[in-house]
Amino acid sequence: MPVLAVPPLLPLIHSDLNLSETEIGTLAGLPLLLFATAAVPSSLAIARFGAKSTLVAGLFVTAVASALRGAAVDAVTLFAATMVMGGGIAVMQPALPPLVRAWLPERIGLATATYTNGLLVGEILAVSLTLPWLLPLAGGSWRTAIALWGVPILAIALLVVWRGARPVAVAPGEARGPRWWPDWRDPHIWKLGLLFGSVNSIYFSSNAFLPEYLSHVGASAEISSALTALNFGQLPASLLMLGLAEHLIGRPSAYAVAGLLCLASVLGILLMSGIWVVFWAGMLGFAGAIAFVLILALPPLLSAPDDVHRTAAGMFTISYTCAVAIPIIGGLAWDASGLAPVAFAPIGVCALVIVVLPFWIEFRRRI
Repeated sequence: MPVLAVPPLLPLIHSDLNLSETEIGTLAGLPLLLFATAAVPSSLAIARFGAKSTLVAGLFVTAVASALRGAAVDAVTLFAATMVMGGGIAVMQPALPPLVRAWLPERIGLATATYTNGLLVGEILAVSLTLPWLLPLAGGSWRTAIALWGVPILAIALLVVWRGARPVAVAPGEARGPRWWPDWRDPHIWKLGLLFGSVNSIYFSSNAFLPEYLSHVGASAEISSALTALNFGQLPASLLMLGLAEHLIGRPSAYAVAGLLCLASVLGILLMSGIWVVFWAGMLGFAGAIAFVLILALPPLLSAPDDVHRTAAGMFTISYTCAVAIPIIGGLAWDASGLAPVAFAPIGVCALVIVVLPFWIEFRRRI
């Protein structure tokens, strides 16, 4: 929610703080950078203090830093608060897979689909409610509006403290010392990181290049509808996965179908026009969300209970590094070639990774 609440408010933030376009781009990329760099320190925190405590701490940091963005006086203070907020979110993410393993060990697919559904609903709420509902409630102040998004995060943190009382997978202070550093020699981590990185790269690259591409080909009228379809298309997929994730997480063919649908959607966007572009953008979001849920369920499925946090941290580090790099590669390809469709080539490669790589993974639960 705090990340996706910013884009609707960018015109107001831009004007008030006199930000350049480069600073706007930096503001958008900072959370992703933190997602990549803070995942391994989160693994250390989980090993020392437990997954639940790390999750609660990340929620509190996110809530406070999100609110502090409203007090920014210039780009530097806004970036600083955003970095702290991104660090709070990054600390939370590796805590979720071990909590899934500890709280619902026999329903890993359902548990992962449930919290992924919450993630996607949070994105939609932030994008759709900020301007029509929260900004008027805040008296037209972007500072108050952005601070108010910290309130539900704080409420969620208190709810986890109150209700999330079951033991977690990683016990702090083991006599042999906490295991937290990802085993970078484990091929599972690299396979999961590249898989998840491919899904994230498709999503972030598509959001970045779809408006630019449609504007380039003279289809600016479809930009809003296509972006809405791309993001809202994720929701029915995540709801569908509530019932299907348990049955699909160990089947490589399920990942392959999602990857092929991503590839077909990219080709549909590039080869068709009008309402079909909107349709294929929605299908791209739909297919990406299916792969997103399936891959997030793999660290608790393929790792031993005391290794889930390390596997997740390694996976997030690799995946968000890919998510930062792939859009840059797409942009460089467009600039170098002068051909707009070339920017989508890395997205197609990511779709092929989702198709092929699962057949090289041993879907065997580690005790």
